[in-house]
Formats: sequence, structure tokens, C-alpha cells
Amino acid sequence: MALHTWLLYLAAAIGLSLTPGPNSLLVLTHGALHGHRRTLFTVAGGAAGFTLLIGLSMLGIGALLQASASALTLLKWLGGAYLVWLGVQLWRAPAITLVADAGAPQAAGSALFRQGLLTAVSNPKALLFYGAFLPQFIDPARDLLTQFLIMATVFVVVEIGVEWALALMAHRVRGWLQRLGKRFNRACGGMFVAMGVALPLTR
Repeated sequence: MALHTWLLYLAAAIGLSLTPGPNSLLVLTHGALHGHRRTLFTVAGGAAGFTLLIGLSMLGIGALLQASASALTLLKWLGGAYLVWLGVQLWRAPAITLVADAGAPQAAGSALFRQGLLTAVSNPKALLFYGAFLPQFIDPARDLLTQFLIMATVFVVVEIGVEWALALMAHRVRGWLQRLGKRFNRACGGMFVAMGVALPLTR
């Protein structure tokens, strides 16, 4: 992966990790309920789920490249359109609401890990998302496995860092998100639309 492509991918991964999603909301809730240290189990489960989904997406992309290298161009444009659609949906989504039960019992670490893992892999939209996002950065002339390892490592490390920060600041971030209301969703939705338009044009 060329350096400029890697830097673009890193910036996109950071931006995507900051957008509201099932795992980030779960981490916020667990951080408020169980504390940031125990929420590491939740973060680890989510990271394992993301790695699995990225691997499955790359297998599908690899099979497509074996059938036709030119198909990657079509996949990039379809993926860009899907990112735009996701952005519009996020723009129109209602404001984030988070309600934590202060009297909730402490869950076991294995239960928190399992919740993080299942939240990541149980959303079929996540697999479609990676299938739309990853092709934007793939170079068909380079080794696919190496690119997969780089992409998976970068995305998972960024996701762990962002979710760990959310767990550390759970009480403050929850109130901040609710005060922002729909403005946060619209900012993130606008970012998705911008990526969906710009990434297929990037070389």
C-alpha cells in the first residue's frame, strides 16, 4: 500500500470510528455502567468482530478480483454510492439517546466481551459497509493479503483507541452527544456523503 493511500485510509478510519454506531453506543453505555477498565472486555469483543468482518469482506473482494480485475472499478463506484446512501440515512437519523441504569449489576468480563463481539458481527450492514469501504483503497497490482493485514490492523487499532477513549469519558461524552442532538448525526452523515463522492475519484 502506497504511503499516500495509507494516510488517506488512516484519516478515513479515524473519521468512521468517531461516527455513532452500535458498538460505540454499547461502549458508552458499558463505560457509564461498569467503568472504563471492565469496558475493555467490550472493546476487545468488538475488535474481534470487526477483524472477522473485514476478513470476510476481503475474501469476497479477492474472489471478485480473481474473476475480473476491472470489476474493482465498478465495485468502487457501487461502494461510493452505498456510502452516500449511509450518509443520507445518518443525516436523517434521530438524535442519540442513551439511558443507563445506575443499579445494573456488574457483568462478567466474558459477558461483556460476548456482547461486544455479537454487536459487531450481528449487524449485516457492517459487512456491506466494509465491502463498500475497503475497495476504495485496494491496489489490484499489489498483494491482497498484505493489504488486508494493513487495513485490518489499522482499522482495529483505531477503533480500539476511539472506543477506549469513549469508555474513559463515558459520562461526559454521553451528555455532550445528547446536547448536540441531531447536529452530530448530520456532521457524521455529511462526512459519509463526502467520502462516498470523493473516494471513487481518488487515485
